[in-house]
Amino acid sequence: MIRILGILLAVIFAILSFFHLYWAAGGRFGIAAAIPTAGVEHLFKPSPFATILVAAALFAAMLVVLGRIKIWGAFVPGWIFYSGTWVISVLFLLRAIGDFRFVGFFKSVTDTNFARWDTILFSPLCLFIAVVAFLISYYQAK
Repeated sequence: MIRILGILLAVIFAILSFFHLYWAAGGRFGIAAAIPTAGVEHLFKPSPFATILVAAALFAAMLVVLGRIKIWGAFVPGWIFYSGTWVISVLFLLRAIGDFRFVGFFKSVTDTNFARWDTILFSPLCLFIAVVAFLISYYQAK
């Protein structure tokens, strides 16, 4: 079961990484809902380089998960995958909780396009990632 969850999580990270590469290359699909806004103003405008860094981090998270479930990385010390999945779990739990204003389950700004998507997709996905990464960290993959 842990192996299946790990593969599912790796696929999610691969898809998220792909979306960030797509946006870095100038893709527009989904971008309007992907950046937090205050009214109609985006809170930040990520550069293509920053977006590629996020894609690389998501790809690295995929590799960590695959290493933890022993699909790859026999040459890498196991503690890296073990610690890495704990880090993934904590970071995505913090993202799901949010900043209490614009992102997360406890946000106060709820009337923007981003906020709606954050409530129905982004924050639940982050919580799912956090829980699955915790399970993968906690239980040894067979």
